[in-house]
Amino acid sequence: MPEEGVKLTPRGQLLSTSEILTLARLFVKEGVEKIRLTGGEPLIRPDILDIIAELRKLEGLKTIAVTTNGMNLARLLPKLKDTGLNLINISLDTLVPAKFEFIVRRKGFHKVMEGIDKAIEMGYNPVKVNCVVMRGLNEDELLDFVALTEKKPLDVRFIEYMPFDGNKWNFKKMVSYQEMLDHIRQQWPNLERLETGHTETAKTFKVPGFTGQVGFITSMSDHFCGSCNRLRITADGNLKVCLFGNTEVSLRDVLRSGVSEEELLQIVGAAVGRKKKQHAGMFNISQMKNRPMILIGG
Repeated sequence: MPEEGVKLTPRGQLLSTSEILTLARLFVKEGVEKIRLTGGEPLIRPDILDIIAELRKLEGLKTIAVTTNGMNLARLLPKLKDTGLNLINISLDTLVPAKFEFIVRRKGFHKVMEGIDKAIEMGYNPVKVNCVVMRGLNEDELLDFVALTEKKPLDVRFIEYMPFDGNKWNFKKMVSYQEMLDHIRQQWPNLERLETGHTETAKTFKVPGFTGQVGFITSMSDHFCGSCNRLRITADGNLKVCLFGNTEVSLRDVLRSGVSEEELLQIVGAAVGRKKKQHAGMFNISQMKNRPMILIGG
């Protein structure tokens, strides 16, 4: 969280519940089988349970996932599960309460841990924990995060620090996948690589005998653009075919102009067709404008 906070997007600029569901129906009709509600923080939307309930009715949609900061998770989880939530990702960059408060600019570490334990208790397996690794801030906690997977069905995913507007990205702060892997193997030399699907974004490993596993998302040092099948729609309705792309297409404006479903599909298809074989590389994208996915409504 930037020191100055984030600028809230006026509610009228955000996708409405009906617009979200219209786009979801369109994408599922075209073969999308998994939808993730992310952010920003999706659990602060007052209509989050309604959205999940309506998504669950879509024939062909197999998985509904949420990525959350975990602050409200324990409280909402029973209703989220009843409504049809399948998968949970929790963003957590430190296991030190004081450091947590510095990173997110508020208290709440114990609420997040309570949410993780509640998710495990309610049968979510695995519970994914996303940790962005930054030199000088939390790279000294790698082994502590791996140790969490010994007794708990967690999938801890270490994410290389990526450049976005406002996060003061610096190459020196980035800890590469290989450096992380080497450090972990000093403690657990028998760490083994697991087979994953072709479109998976994480390289996955497991310490033999541990309940959970660890993964690495190597967006900076070893891109996986060629096999990435993700599309992203921002809270204000812009389609991004690449997280690192600074080209956005406003599906919100197209929807509100009253176009037909066929015209909307043509616009989406054209945007996907412009997806590049790979992103511009860590040094180039650090110089590009790239809006983060942090648009939340006021």
